[in-house]
Amino acid sequence: MAGQNMTHVGSPVAGDGDLSDEQIDQLLARATDRMQQADAAVEGDDKKPYTFPKLNAGELEKPYIASKGAVASVDPSRLLDDKDRKQANSIRKVEDPLTAKKAAVEKQKATAGADWYNLPRTDLTPELKRDLQLLKMRGVLDPHRHYKKEGGKMQAPEYSQVGTIVEGPTEFYTGRIENKKRKRTFVEEVLSGEQETGRFKRKYGELQDKKGSGKKAFYKALKAQRKGGVKKGG
Repeated sequence: MAGQNMTHVGSPVAGDGDLSDEQIDQLLARATDRMQQADAAVEGDDKKPYTFPKLNAGELEKPYIASKGAVASVDPSRLLDDKDRKQANSIRKVEDPLTAKKAAVEKQKATAGADWYNLPRTDLTPELKRDLQLLKMRGVLDPHRHYKKEGGKMQAPEYSQVGTIVEGPTEFYTGRIENKKRKRTFVEEVLSGEQETGRFKRKYGELQDKKGSGKKAFYKALKAQRKGGVKKGG
């Protein structure tokens, strides 16, 4: 058939296994085009400049020094922060190192420590001094109670604190003291009780009579008592 004997132009292989001049020229032209395209692509890549991606550094710090013509000036508001400027403008108190150390030690010893409920150092006021003296002589307040005798002069404790006893809910009708009878100190309570009982005044009179026994004043009083109690002719 006629179609079976036709040769394809452009195919690298001919019917007899050899290439014609026309086929060789076509192959060379195609290879040349490919080489030119490859060279053009490489050359284009070499000529195209490479750009780095932009980095955002944020807002840059403004310079401290500003130039105005030939004169450079410094911004004083930016040399120090507000805290340092406040300390620099304030009055500085100069302390003696020994005094400061002593004050620190005294501050450390201001309480008795956590084991003693942080009791503060005793502030010996005149009222507290009288109350402590009265506590030392508490044996004379109630003749029905006996306490251990304490000799020597009254000494205030190094650490102490004065508080107020708060009544419980069951003491309102049983052991509650009326507000008008409440006193601020022990001395005021004792004096208030003395006004009601008069015990100390009576004891004082008995002691004075005992001390005056056998003296001149005692005999004068005894003589006057006898003279007034016996009448002649009665």
